[in-house]
Amino acid sequence: MNNQIKHPKGDRILLQINNILLAIIVLLIIVPLLYVFLSSLLEPNALIRKGFNLSGSDWSLEGYKRILTDGTIVKGFLNSIIYSAGFTIVTVTVSILAGYTLSVDGLVGKKAFMVFFLITMFFGGGLIPTYFVIKDLGMLNTIWAIIIPGAVNVWFIILARTYFKAIPNELKEAAKIDGASDFRIFVSIILPLCKPIIFVLALYAFIGQWNAYFDAMIYLDDRDLYPLQLVLRSILIQNEVQPGMVADIQARNELMRIAEMIRYSSIVIASLPLLIMYPFFQKYFEKGVMVGSLK
Repeated sequence: MNNQIKHPKGDRILLQINNILLAIIVLLIIVPLLYVFLSSLLEPNALIRKGFNLSGSDWSLEGYKRILTDGTIVKGFLNSIIYSAGFTIVTVTVSILAGYTLSVDGLVGKKAFMVFFLITMFFGGGLIPTYFVIKDLGMLNTIWAIIIPGAVNVWFIILARTYFKAIPNELKEAAKIDGASDFRIFVSIILPLCKPIIFVLALYAFIGQWNAYFDAMIYLDDRDLYPLQLVLRSILIQNEVQPGMVADIQARNELMRIAEMIRYSSIVIASLPLLIMYPFFQKYFEKGVMVGSLK
């Protein structure tokens, strides 16, 4: 017995078109990633002379060896881990607490708080006033200059609030009848139910902070505090060697070879945490984004 659903001809054509478009999009994503990864394993001179090839004689791990022995890149990687983890913890905590509070029925001034938050989404003080605020607070050239300024994300709060409003009030009312306090209800009932939105917000926050470099470029002067993305930016800019920088042609060629080698390897290293995280978060991703939109 054939249990397959038979779609009308028009739907079948539309499905085929969607499959083709999806395959093209996947290729557009996979091919550059694969190219960068394989290029990081190729000897730069061979890559320049022959282009991309799979000849085993041209493979080299020198780029990764140089990265692992370079204190600047390793320190930048560790700094990015600290900044991203700290930013994620603070942002998710603030978003969950604010979102739950704004979802509670009968909260006095709830609409005024929402209007206040929404205004900050569209209007900001600008870079110079923000810089002076951070300077006056003594956060320049510290980890807090990276973590604190963007900790309150209004979009995250709205997502959390919408998710909490989708949780049936009957659960909270039953707990109150049993004598549970609001804090007990939040910790014992609400938090276990909001794992999807917590993981989604954590993924958004971690990726956003991991890829950020502008705030670090503005607020950090100590190179020992640079995140990985700012270190990579310096490497990519310094890859363009000026003729006057080195007098010896051979030394100049070697410098360009090393820079090319490190560039691809650094991109792979910078992408690893995100590629490792996503499979563990993926099962919560769709549920966390979509459930909060249901009424």
